[in-house]
Amino acid sequence: MTLYTLPRTVPTRIHSLRDPAYLAFALLRTAFTVAPIVFGLDKFFNLLTDWQGYLAPLVDRLVPGTGHQAMLVVGVVEILAGVLVAVRPHLGAYVVAAWLAGIIVNLLLIPGFYDVALRDFGLLLAALALARLARAFRPGALGAAKASAS
Repeated sequence: MTLYTLPRTVPTRIHSLRDPAYLAFALLRTAFTVAPIVFGLDKFFNLLTDWQGYLAPLVDRLVPGTGHQAMLVVGVVEILAGVLVAVRPHLGAYVVAAWLAGIIVNLLLIPGFYDVALRDFGLLLAALALARLARAFRPGALGAAKASAS
């Protein structure tokens, strides 16, 4: 009987935009860096929308302070999540996915926001895909030096 074992490390792929997997990684990393930072900053200015309108009344009652103050905290968390994706995408993508899960729960508590919750579920899946791709393109992973040298 032959036993098969899975490798303990994920082989690193070539960091080239010609590699479709690396291009997907780069696009997702860019999107999940820029979008949370932009949306987080906009929580302070409300230029894109009135963000308090996306806060479920139940959640608003549970969190201390006003809805506006809650949105400011949300903005700071989103900015930090975007920065984390930029510097450590293999961790930051999971943080963004968890954050999106919280947003989805909040949106499901507001009648009429189910379409936005479904869109955010798609973003959550994309964040999980980024987390998986980030393992293959992590600097310092086994084979990274060979991939960069070729």
